[in-house]
Amino acid sequence: MPLKKLKVLDFSTLLPGPYATRQLADMGAEVLRIEAPNRPEITRDMPPFDEQGVNYIHSYLNRSKRSLGLDLKKASAVEVVKKLVKDYDIVVEQFRPGVMDRLGLGYETLKAINPGLIYCAITGYGQTGPYKSRPGHD
Repeated sequence: MPLKKLKVLDFSTLLPGPYATRQLADMGAEVLRIEAPNRPEITRDMPPFDEQGVNYIHSYLNRSKRSLGLDLKKASAVEVVKKLVKDYDIVVEQFRPGVMDRLGLGYETLKAINPGLIYCAITGYGQTGPYKSRPGHD
């Protein structure tokens, strides 16, 4: 597997980020999804479901990944991420611009902890410009 030495922290939801990190996982990267325990991933509730009630889309997008539930609005969860990022190569996030900074987990903060970190921010309308704060993806 060409990416078996890479470790990815995945803060994304829905389709764009999970699809990208699934591609990395399929090529051997270790992907750890950070999920909000009090707000389930939307794709978990979208039909179609298999015989056990598991969503096909969620299973497809998140195969080969591990998952950790953290409420990023809590300081203790932010500290967990800061410890984890020391040993990870890549962060993928899909929040609106500025959200990771407000959580205390923005690029500059994480780069100070791990100078070799690759930080990928996926947004519907980019990091700058008149539509940067609008939600959107795909």
